[in-house]
Amino acid sequence: MKSDRLLSILLLLQTRGRVPARELAERLEVSVRTIYRDIEALSASGVPVYAERGRHGGIELLAGFRTDVTGLTADESRALFILAAQGAHAALGLDAALGSALRKVMAALPAPHRPAAEVTSRRILVDATRWRSGPQQAVDLEVLQDAVFSDRRLKLRYRHSGEREPRTYTVDPYGLVAKAGVWYLVADRRGAPRLFRADRVRSARLLDEPVRRRTGVELADVWEVLRRQVEERPQDGIDVTVRIRRERLDMFQRMTAAQLTELPDDDGESDWVTARLSYPALRAVRQLLAFSDQVEILDPPEARAELVRAARSVTALYQQTEHGSG
Repeated sequence: MKSDRLLSILLLLQTRGRVPARELAERLEVSVRTIYRDIEALSASGVPVYAERGRHGGIELLAGFRTDVTGLTADESRALFILAAQGAHAALGLDAALGSALRKVMAALPAPHRPAAEVTSRRILVDATRWRSGPQQAVDLEVLQDAVFSDRRLKLRYRHSGEREPRTYTVDPYGLVAKAGVWYLVADRRGAPRLFRADRVRSARLLDEPVRRRTGVELADVWEVLRRQVEERPQDGIDVTVRIRRERLDMFQRMTAAQLTELPDDDGESDWVTARLSYPALRAVRQLLAFSDQVEILDPPEARAELVRAARSVTALYQQTEHGSG
């Protein structure tokens, strides 16, 4: 709707200052001509907005002009208050700031929208932590935040998975990402995108050098590249066909979601259900021992043999312990 677009233009100009007409058109998915018509409409309604031509020109509000958020719709109001349930702000030390901001937004909302916005924070809860994720290591994001917002380079001592000693890196941060309850630093190292888990950062120090990000590249762009690398990483793995007892099917799907390549073939009647999984290495199929006799590997033979070896090894360990204690 045109009224929504006019409000969006107004808020963008209030937040960003001078903005080129072409950028506004791209953000709002309309033509440049439409933007100029909208600017004329805003000016006619008393908004002090003007356009500067030239290389460094753009559209701008008169200095000192402010507007409020009374143009928010009911859905937009509720969406803002769901932020209070996200939890990510706590790790960033923004609990108090978010509460204060939401109180100010509440005061500025149109009266008819206030009850719905207020009840949203009591009726919607977003918990990004996985079930039974175990104790979480404390993560200090202060220095990482400082690097992100001050646009400075960062020196890290970082321990990779499976390694005892940390390595040292100098990186150019783009930002922080919270995924499934885990914080990541997204940065370039020597011009290439890298991903660092915040809980594996052993120390971090801000450098005096300004950050060296690639021109025109934003956090969302780098994150998308890294996310795809992780999810689409080719693996010389092993495909496994198993059967699961029906009463354990739900638990099986939850615990092996990352390995499932096909949803279980469930006819709704059989006592056993067939599924297919993929593992990065033969030894990884030992995960299936957790299901005891509720899951059986059907194929390939080497995967069955691996579980037999693992079961014998566990049996020998406990027999040895039993004899030793006797």
